[in-house]
Amino acid sequence: MSWTSRPLAAFDLETTGTDIETDRIVTAAIVAVDPDGRLPEPRTWLLDPGVTIPQQASAIHGISTDHAREHGTQAAPAIEEITSAVAEVLNSGTPLVVMNARYDLSLLDRECRRHGIKTLGDRLSGKASPVIDPLVLDKHVDRYRKGSRNLQALCTHYGVPLDHAHNAVADAVAAVRAARSMGIKHTVIGALAPADLHNLQVRAAAEQAASLQKYLRRTSDPKATVEAAWPIIPFVG
Repeated sequence: MSWTSRPLAAFDLETTGTDIETDRIVTAAIVAVDPDGRLPEPRTWLLDPGVTIPQQASAIHGISTDHAREHGTQAAPAIEEITSAVAEVLNSGTPLVVMNARYDLSLLDRECRRHGIKTLGDRLSGKASPVIDPLVLDKHVDRYRKGSRNLQALCTHYGVPLDHAHNAVADAVAAVRAARSMGIKHTVIGALAPADLHNLQVRAAAEQAASLQKYLRRTSDPKATVEAAWPIIPFVG
């Protein structure tokens, strides 16, 4: 049975910015999505990140510094819960959909290290479930399509509704639906076993990074470097 017909889970973060080494988690969601689209109650978190949330970030996800400080959980215990929940999914056999996994999972890794918490990588068994990244897969199956590849663009392209964009639950659910539609349309990925799909994405992400790096070095910065690792960028201290 194709992974497109199996239950999937999804993970999404909203954060203070886009730098995995310095930015912080503001909200998180883990959502299970059955093949028929039914959504059990999602698990969600609102954190006080311990730093000021820039106005640019608040304008995107709607969470202000004052709101996070008043209503959010302290960062360390929330990050422990989030990491434990993600590990539980990956160790359960259920594939985990993460749009731009390299960002979300790497940022979670850095938050664990910041607070002295056991990282996701250290919690996974040898038979951990695969990650499914719609961004990497879309670039692989439709390499030369012009235009944006963000979640909203992918949802439009694959005919998937996205209401309340930049809400962690809404984005997680939309990512699952986009991944399913992609796998159904492109049988070259839809027919793969989950473990083989994960390995394909490792290779595809590295190829995509090398292609972008080559382009940047040719057009703008001769020393440009694009990280090839996926789904977690290694920590170098």
